[in-house]
Amino acid sequence: MQPNELIAAGEVWLVGAGPGDPDLLTRKAERLIRAADVVFYDALVGPGVLELIPAGTEAISVGKRSGRHSKVQGSINDLLLDAALQGRRVVRLKGGDPSVFGRSAEEMDHLAAAGVPVRVCPGVTTASAAAASANASLTLRGRARGITLVTAHLKAGEPLRLDWTALAQAGGTVGVYMGRAAAGEIARSLIAAGRDPDTPVMVAVNVSLPDERLIRGKLSALSFLVATISDDDPTLLLIGEAVGARNLQADARTLLSEETPEAAPAAA
Repeated sequence: MQPNELIAAGEVWLVGAGPGDPDLLTRKAERLIRAADVVFYDALVGPGVLELIPAGTEAISVGKRSGRHSKVQGSINDLLLDAALQGRRVVRLKGGDPSVFGRSAEEMDHLAAAGVPVRVCPGVTTASAAAASANASLTLRGRARGITLVTAHLKAGEPLRLDWTALAQAGGTVGVYMGRAAAGEIARSLIAAGRDPDTPVMVAVNVSLPDERLIRGKLSALSFLVATISDDDPTLLLIGEAVGARNLQADARTLLSEETPEAAPAAA
């Protein structure tokens, strides 16, 4: 199959760009990027991913980022529709996975209402990539039986309305996307709803990129853990017992490097 046969003329693909590292793209995502006539991309798409866009392909930033949207969602919907109606092969690149806080439903509904075919290529979501970077698990048998993903991104002036009682239940991991600015409120609300202040947390910044940071601590200290993080740095909060579980693989490496005894002498 030739690259441009992946996308029909007048068709739109919503493509997950993953957390930033181009090596975490699916093979299909890379092929779709190379097959497009035009690529509309978010601000959180990693620079290494953007480098995969062929020189002759039009690349248009639609700049969606927490707190600083260069284009409103309605304008993005119209740009996608206009390009498709011109008969172009369209890729809409979204950071992470299109279906996880990516407003993919809004774009799909807008295109479908105009009769434009639209399809989705999934991507690695940031919570999975952060756990992988930390050699951690998002679930843990007997201690973290599920994971709940929420977003703390709000319109200006809106209060953060989440089901704190449900999120405070022990036995699950909570992943909070775009949670840096609301970290203090999140910690206070979870503790007030019954979550143990000593619950392990991990703050993951610029996940999968060269300047990635993974900061570990306790729920009660969450507001202090994010104090040095810039407003511009994409930040994910992971909260739960699984985040603090001992890394047996790392422990094993430590034992091998620091405690392996000298080889016993060969038997006579």
